[in-house]
Amino acid sequence: MIKVEPEEHRNKENNSMDVQEKEQQVDAQEVEAEAEAKDPYKDISREELIELLKQKDQKIARLNEKILRMAAEMDNTRKRLERERNEAVAYANEQILRELLPVIDNLERAISHANSETDPKALLEGVEITLRSFLSTLERFGCTPFESVGKPFDPSYHEAIMQQETEEYPENTVLQEYQKGYMLKDRLLRPAMVVVARSVKEKKQDEEG
Repeated sequence: MIKVEPEEHRNKENNSMDVQEKEQQVDAQEVEAEAEAKDPYKDISREELIELLKQKDQKIARLNEKILRMAAEMDNTRKRLERERNEAVAYANEQILRELLPVIDNLERAISHANSETDPKALLEGVEITLRSFLSTLERFGCTPFESVGKPFDPSYHEAIMQQETEEYPENTVLQEYQKGYMLKDRLLRPAMVVVARSVKEKKQDEEG
């Protein structure tokens, strides 16, 4: 027995297929239009495209050349800065050494005069003048001595080489200075070598103990 579908049902199916086909056609047309809109070279001939490619290649070559030139300049700058830094380290003491040369000249003159002069006082005055000149040169570079005698012992600035018994000064007071201490601006350059006071009472207690 053959089942016959109603004509109205067949018409609905056909209409539905027609709508789908139309929608697909519209979608395809939209995609094609969008592709054409995105293609700026759709109306350009082959010869024109070849010319554009040549121009692009030339532009790329110029950019590559510029990049290579910039890289070479950066490398030259790096080498120059490294060379200047090495020279600065190698000749960092040039100025202070130049300032010390007159001190050496004065010492040489003092020795020369000592060989011809018999007056020790004149020789002493020459040496004192040279010492003041030397200290003045160091001071211009921020290097200055500091006083220690009569001040409390400070391990941050003093190095005790011995203790001496005394009743004239409080305990741990610096009595003598064997070697001066020096500061470089606000930094300790060399500690002072000193003799530190020790009370007699403390010694007696140690002996009794």
